[in-house]
Amino acid sequence: MKALCWNGIDDLRVERVPDPAILDPGDAIVRVRLSSVCGSDLPLISGRMPTMKPGDILGREFLGEVVETGPAVRHRGRGDRVIVAAAIGCGKCRFCQTGRSALCDNSNPQPEWTESAYGHGTGGAFGSGHAFGGYAGSHAEYVRVPFVDHNGIRVPDGIPDETAVFVSGAVPTGFAAADMARIEPGDVVAVWGCGGVGQMAMRCARLLGAAGVIGIDRRPDRLEAAQMKAGAEPLDDTRVDLFDALQAMTGGRGPDVCIDAVGMTAEGTEGAVLRAMVACCRKGGTLSVIGDHAGHMDRFPMGAAVNKGLTIRMGPPDGRHTAERLFGLIGSGDLDPSYLMTHKWPLDDAARGYHMFRTRTDNCMRVVFAP
Repeated sequence: MKALCWNGIDDLRVERVPDPAILDPGDAIVRVRLSSVCGSDLPLISGRMPTMKPGDILGREFLGEVVETGPAVRHRGRGDRVIVAAAIGCGKCRFCQTGRSALCDNSNPQPEWTESAYGHGTGGAFGSGHAFGGYAGSHAEYVRVPFVDHNGIRVPDGIPDETAVFVSGAVPTGFAAADMARIEPGDVVAVWGCGGVGQMAMRCARLLGAAGVIGIDRRPDRLEAAQMKAGAEPLDDTRVDLFDALQAMTGGRGPDVCIDAVGMTAEGTEGAVLRAMVACCRKGGTLSVIGDHAGHMDRFPMGAAVNKGLTIRMGPPDGRHTAERLFGLIGSGDLDPSYLMTHKWPLDDAARGYHMFRTRTDNCMRVVFAP
């Protein structure tokens, strides 16, 4: 089959690789219909995550059709249209049972790297390097999905592929960012980053009761989308003093909730977004961190966070846990993520698509590949 393979820093190639096979009784083979780029792929491509090996298949978010199942699979069958989120859960450990599959105790077959780096092992993830299990990613014609009864989420009839594919990644991640913040009616929410996740965080903040949403970015096309599609007030942080602007927009108080939707892919110095959030958030406010952060960060303003009484909530999302609710919002017309797909290309053009996504040219929000 064809797949997009990592062969070194910024060296991506579509190659012929062996088809995946059933390895465990709970596996399924899924034929990919659409797969999306993700900001979390960029540190892998650039070598900032040192556990990639030449030949590793990239891709974390996808929609496809089940074509084969293992003997232990009970709830998914051939022909099912499913989305599959990046985080892989076993479905049985305490974390999976409480909606935190990214922390699964059993899905990462080689947890030594994350145990060493973080103190405890994390769950596995598709297309995320060998620290997260070495699972082949979704930018391919076929993918082996372990524990498919847990990880394969059926797509309701009537929701097109081009909309549903984003419920495998950007939509649940943005929702988790807003949901973790425990938004109360009347809150003003500031979101750093107006990419795909930030767009969904802004829209979901509105749906969860925010009175005002501010989208912070420096790309005109993304700021326009934040205003026109997500209902946010756009703020270009290259044109203003960010602290002063947010104070003025919130009556001198500061945002009630600040969301990091960019993580380590943010422009500028490491940790600049988190430091800005601590400075700008009102006293007693909440920081929600959904953007990927892989290593250590120095110069965190802990004194300000403590003395302002800030609450910090963070963690990777569990797309399976919220999928039914999100599909309901899409079906009712309250949420439409389809505009995130600014480009739809064949898999053969995946390397070029990632270059465009990384350099943010041609008003690229997300590139979706169709094998």
